[in-house]
Amino acid sequence: MCTLTRSLSDHPVGKDPQAMRTGQRQNKGMRTRLGCLSHKSDSCSDFTAILPDKPNRALKRLSTEEATRWADSFDVLLSHKYGVAAFRAFLKTEFSEENLEFWLACEEFKKTRSTAKLVSKAHRIFEEFVDVQAPREVNIDFQTREATRKNLQEPSLTCFDQAQGKVHSLMEKDSYPRFLRSKMYLDLLSQSQRRLS
Repeated sequence: MCTLTRSLSDHPVGKDPQAMRTGQRQNKGMRTRLGCLSHKSDSCSDFTAILPDKPNRALKRLSTEEATRWADSFDVLLSHKYGVAAFRAFLKTEFSEENLEFWLACEEFKKTRSTAKLVSKAHRIFEEFVDVQAPREVNIDFQTREATRKNLQEPSLTCFDQAQGKVHSLMEKDSYPRFLRSKMYLDLLSQSQRRLS
């Protein structure tokens, strides 16, 4: 978390000039590394690196018709393994892949049959995605977070439904339209059409 004010110990008065120059060089190096991250490409070549199969074989299997259908609805995209892979790659460029990972974890959670595993999986998902300051915290409102916390007192296959629905809606209204306009998706369509000609 960034703060706008500096503490008194950070003030340059009374600091060793050599230590200040070293600190400035370290800050410049950090800005350079962070700058590189902010220029991540969303081109198709980046997407192919994370496809479920070997990239060339996967692209050969992906028809233009399938990739075009992803634009029909968000749920169509989520039902196709290459659609999920492409959307995940796109979300990584936006540093928001935790939303998709949470949604997928909830889908997998709903397949749990063992009561003992259900409880441990529920707590693991909550701690990883839902809890305040979770390592991959998803963006949900306080009421949804608290309702989900309450659901964990007696975990069931539906205990994440409200939170999962909010995240699905957020991705559908926000990230999904940007994905459809992204260079990554447009490049993918173009490559699949070129294979046909």
